[in-house]
Amino acid sequence: MRRWRVATADEVCTRVRRAVGEPAGRPPVLAVDGPGSGGKSTFARRLADLWTGATVVHTDDIAWRHAVLDWTALLTEGVLAPVRAGQPVAYRPPQWDAAGRPGAIEVPAESTLVIVEGVGAGRRELAPLLDAVVWVESPREDVDRRDAERVAAGETTPADYAAWKAEEDPFLAAERTWERAAFVIAGWPALPHDPRAEFVICS
Repeated sequence: MRRWRVATADEVCTRVRRAVGEPAGRPPVLAVDGPGSGGKSTFARRLADLWTGATVVHTDDIAWRHAVLDWTALLTEGVLAPVRAGQPVAYRPPQWDAAGRPGAIEVPAESTLVIVEGVGAGRRELAPLLDAVVWVESPREDVDRRDAERVAAGETTPADYAAWKAEEDPFLAAERTWERAAFVIAGWPALPHDPRAEFVICS
């Protein structure tokens, strides 16, 4: 059972800094993993707002029209390999070109932290390319409520949602990424706190 406590933004940034270290010639890479609709994007955005020069990469953009979870090679070759070589990134996954999606996934060379956010971002297969992992956890009932709201809003269809969960649930159960995380963040208001200046973490 998790023991949650409130932590200041400064403490969370310090924990991240200690976890990722100071690699030479490149920005550190932090994976933010957890279940879909569990609060990963919110935590990644909040951390990036606190960390001058941070860049967020969403695995949903890597996986767009490609596959639910089978995108390791795209992320590795298109983003993580050049980042670890100290190079800037302007990556267009194959399906972006095929569907005419504009823009690119960009990581400036001067980034001070690269946050890779998404379900499976901290998978074992990527461990050699990551400096640390943070797990974002939410109760199943909270995740189900958020997912139901997304289906009702037309962000996805019931069939696509069912197909997603059929892949996600066994994948997360097999990976058990929370066991390799530097620390665990609550993706829902587990305790009263100021979301502008505080986080809820597992102590």
